[in-house]
Amino acid sequence: MGRLKNIFTTRWGIIGVGGLIGVLAALLQKLGNPGNMGICVACFERDIAGAIGIHRAAVVQYMRPEIIGFVMGSLVAAYIFKEFRPRTGSAPIVRFVLGVFAMIGSLVFLGCPWRAMLRLAAGDGNAIFALLGLIGGIWIGTLFLKSGYNLGRVQKTYVSAGWLLPLTMLGFLVLMLIFPHIEGQGKSGVLFYSLKGPGAMHASLIISLAVGLAIGFIAQRSRFCTMGAFRDLILFRQVHLLSGVIALVITAFIVNLIVGQFHPGFASQPVAHTMQIWNFGGMVLSGLAFSLAGGCPGRQLFLAGEGDGDAAIFVLGMIVGAGFAHNFGLASSPKGVGPHGIAAVIIGLTVCLFIGFTMRKRIS
Repeated sequence: MGRLKNIFTTRWGIIGVGGLIGVLAALLQKLGNPGNMGICVACFERDIAGAIGIHRAAVVQYMRPEIIGFVMGSLVAAYIFKEFRPRTGSAPIVRFVLGVFAMIGSLVFLGCPWRAMLRLAAGDGNAIFALLGLIGGIWIGTLFLKSGYNLGRVQKTYVSAGWLLPLTMLGFLVLMLIFPHIEGQGKSGVLFYSLKGPGAMHASLIISLAVGLAIGFIAQRSRFCTMGAFRDLILFRQVHLLSGVIALVITAFIVNLIVGQFHPGFASQPVAHTMQIWNFGGMVLSGLAFSLAGGCPGRQLFLAGEGDGDAAIFVLGMIVGAGFAHNFGLASSPKGVGPHGIAAVIIGLTVCLFIGFTMRKRIS
């Protein structure tokens, strides 16, 4: 058990995890998920927000089983390896706000770090600007980390508190089973379903859930994190996590080539726009928010699955942020940035910088 417990955290272990995620993400696209969106944590949380009516953008409403699987797979791994540790820290409102702006920045670009990698692996040149923005935002975050930024000490809490987000996700799955999509209807019971657009594109429930569970399990074991990969490179010159991210891109690229999903260029990419300043700027905001919160959107789900209440607050902030983005005209579309998206990025950067500057402890 001890050997199995540590295998995913080795160099080849993290490469294997990243490689498997790349393969599964590309195959999910082939099996029905939106173009260049085999797995996008931000987009899928946005779809969940639409499914429960937080926003009414009809083209992005679907209860994504992958997100449910991420949390539940992590929960299972945490219990098997005795790493379920219910805990919480401080400044929950700060973590919630960071989640909101992380989502807004992602939806200005139209993708989280995971989708940026997958878009690059499918030939979408717009992802280059987004990844540069992501790295820039993380770099700013590392400056705050080096100057004493800290949201407080983590403390143990009740087991039931650690179960709340997993139970919420399980509840979402139950709702999906009770109120399945009915052909030609945009609402089934309490859930909303897209009839067209990205929300109407999805692999089968069983396949999506199985992939989510598998990724949640191995990512919890390996500590896979896209934000952490660049943070560790910048702060410590360590490439351990980065090797997993590179493996994700390479394997997704290979699968895309094999199945005919590689289409290089900038124009006419699926669910993407070519306003490069804001592809860059949106991900600067997201990268900074992820850095200040301590993990990328996928990592936050995995942490929530092992009982981290701080990560759960961030996840809820992202889901609510998706509602703000679509209700207030902040989210982009293939036509370009939303009418108030630019203002939202500027406000978000201002808020994140305020948090970074004012929540530092002196380093003696």
